[in-house]
Amino acid sequence: MRPNTIALDSHAAATLRYIRASMEAAATLTVPGSAGIAMGLVGLVAALLTQTPALRPHWLGVWLCAAVLAAGVGGLVMARQAALQGFTFFGAPVRKLLLCLSPGLFAGAVLTLVLWHSGDLRDIPGTWLLLYGCALVAASAPTTRAVAVLGALFGALAVPAYLLSQSLQLITLGAGFGALHLAFGIFIGLRAHGHET
Repeated sequence: MRPNTIALDSHAAATLRYIRASMEAAATLTVPGSAGIAMGLVGLVAALLTQTPALRPHWLGVWLCAAVLAAGVGGLVMARQAALQGFTFFGAPVRKLLLCLSPGLFAGAVLTLVLWHSGDLRDIPGTWLLLYGCALVAASAPTTRAVAVLGALFGALAVPAYLLSQSLQLITLGAGFGALHLAFGIFIGLRAHGHET
């Protein structure tokens, strides 16, 4: 009787591990509105800084610093949210999010280096908006439909960014990485608050 009990216990444990892994893989990672708000505020500050005559020639450096800061702040907020949902950093939903975001962001980094090296800084704002939009659309798979809409708006904003003068291109960067992030952060936060009440 005892060997049969051991076999049932190990079978039950294996079944529970499978169920737990399946539930985690199917889970949706909630994007907190505070991440969008924080990233949007960083984007708005960068947009304001690059409108000053002293910093306008250094717009690329300002925006690169802003991108690192926004990614760090947004990542910390997302990591906190994932922990509150019970996901580990290496859990399936977080891995899916990183896998979905990475190709678009990597392509943006490579093309930025290529365009900078060739002296074609004019195409960088449109490229950033377009590839970040693509990354967000892909990231909507393990998150929410609102992230896909945000990505589509970034992609749409890329079109005028390619066609406008450099000073107006910097405004499109602020409109995307600042205003769009901020607006969607507020929208997601209000919607989440409405679901709580």
